[in-house]
Amino acid sequence: MDNAEREEFRKQIEEEIQAQKHLIEGLKETSKPVAPDNAIGRLTRMEAINSKSVSEASLNSARLRLTKLERALGKIDSPEFGICVRCDEPIPRGRILLLPESVVCVTCASR
Repeated sequence: MDNAEREEFRKQIEEEIQAQKHLIEGLKETSKPVAPDNAIGRLTRMEAINSKSVSEASLNSARLRLTKLERALGKIDSPEFGICVRCDEPIPRGRILLLPESVVCVTCASR
């Protein structure tokens, strides 16, 4: 992997980190506790609680992805970046662009 590719990946990861931070802020708002008398439009309290649960799950997922992206950004200058941890083969460029936090190649991920 050359320096130009590393910089492209760095830019992609930084953009993804910003997007995840923005998503997390939005999800924090929708995962706040539901007041006992809360009815949002036609939503019942149970529907509001269910919606809050979905938001909390999404928030946890976004936080996990943010952690993985930050870890990938920290390793971008390492010779191991872009190398599958299972088979030691290069991870395809398209996979890194799509999922920069990937540590396994497509073949190993499908196993």
